Amino acid sequence: MPDARKPTEEELQRLTRRAVAEIVPEAELIPALKAGKHLRIKMGFDPTVPKITLGWAVGLRKLRQFQDLGHTIVVIVGDWTARIGDPSGKSETRSMLSEQTVRENSEAILRQFFKILDPERTEIHRQTEWFNDFSLTDVVRLTARFTVAQLLERDDFAKRFAGQEPIGVHELLYPLLQGYDSVAIESDVEFGGTDQKFNILVGRELQRDMGLKCGPTGNGQAVLLVPLIVGLDGYKKMSQSLGNFIAIDEEAAEMYGKLMSVPDHVLPSYF
Repeated sequence: MPDARKPTEEELQRLTRRAVAEIVPEAELIPALKAGKHLRIKMGFDPTVPKITLGWAVGLRKLRQFQDLGHTIVVIVGDWTARIGDPSGKSETRSMLSEQTVRENSEAILRQFFKILDPERTEIHRQTEWFNDFSLTDVVRLTARFTVAQLLERDDFAKRFAGQEPIGVHELLYPLLQGYDSVAIESDVEFGGTDQKFNILVGRELQRDMGLKCGPTGNGQAVLLVPLIVGLDGYKKMSQSLGNFIAIDEEAAEMYGKLMSVPDHVLPSYF
């Protein structure tokens, strides 16, 4: 794979500062970008509903900037974990989805990705490519790499545990399965919202634990977190599950009306 184009200093600042909440570890990713090292950059989506929101577009627009430098973008459609339900950022369990609903949502979402990404420079993978062949032995071996104490360090799990609220055993599997995606596609960088930091770091640890030389320096994937956009209610994050979102393929008049209803205090973050 040829090297990527080295960004100018102005481009580097735009890549790593604008609409970026955190890079972990920054000391690995920045030098790799300056050197023009080609990177496989991953971003995953659970097809909860058949819509891409403006919240998703924050990460997709950032991916396009990396894509234009020559890096490979790898989009993971979470058609397997969507059947489990990830409670990130919520205090309750997300409902499981049927296989048919997940398939229909996935097809609709894929049609919307390329409003932002260049299809010629994008890999699309579905989790079922590797998880459909997972045996119970594979699952047990995967879970043996982490302890319950480690998983309860995730903020939303910790809060629910402290509040004596239920946590399904299947939910504890979610970070491990998302992390295994990074093993399967050997990603060098993973993008996500700030609520996904724990899950993405699990992917970095799994890559290292399994002996993969992924990442900007071969020490596992780097993490690039983008800020979460607040939804139309002005308080909770924009979310398909919560229904407080603006879809990128809505009619212009509908999108305009929704944007006009956004409370004034969230406008700086939207800009």
